[in-house]
Amino acid sequence: MEFFRRAAGQPKRLAVFPGTFNPVTVAHVALADAALTVADEVVFILPRTFPHKSYSGASFSQRVDMLCLALDTRVGISIAASEGGLFAEIAEECRQAYGDIRLSFLCGRDAAERIANWDYGDPEAFAGMLRKFDFLVAARSGEYRPPEHQQASFAALELECALDHVSASEIRARIARGEEWEQLVPARVQKMVREIYTS
Repeated sequence: MEFFRRAAGQPKRLAVFPGTFNPVTVAHVALADAALTVADEVVFILPRTFPHKSYSGASFSQRVDMLCLALDTRVGISIAASEGGLFAEIAEECRQAYGDIRLSFLCGRDAAERIANWDYGDPEAFAGMLRKFDFLVAARSGEYRPPEHQQASFAALELECALDHVSASEIRARIARGEEWEQLVPARVQKMVREIYTS
């Protein structure tokens, strides 16, 4: 794991926020802010390779620059790259970097459902993951309701305002259609987003 920014101190609970951040949105920032009410630190993780998609739009270095610019003034935030893109791989890299701490992956309801219902090729694979880390899940077009036997591994995160309409894909679509998008990204990265996605 390579850090581009690392928060001071040693957290007891680390909120791990992997994503494509193509581009970073106000929803990403709001999710991190909410996580900091229960975790000591949030680390934004940009995998060097994605397991189910390839890089398009912004390059890896541009996404790192956007994250660093968007989060520059925030306390308790780290930004890093992982070599692996799967949750189990990212968790292992976090343990190597931070030691034996509590890991909580940060995501929205839609991502939680994909992760929990993914075919890992082994029916016990997801249960094994839940012994190594848990999840902080924000409502997104509804709340995630895990099966009863997994409820202890999922905690709901409350966001200050509804952000269901905010996504990186929606921002890219609005830019392509010539519609307003600026309010969906942090003010500090608006110029950079315009340069990257309107060229």
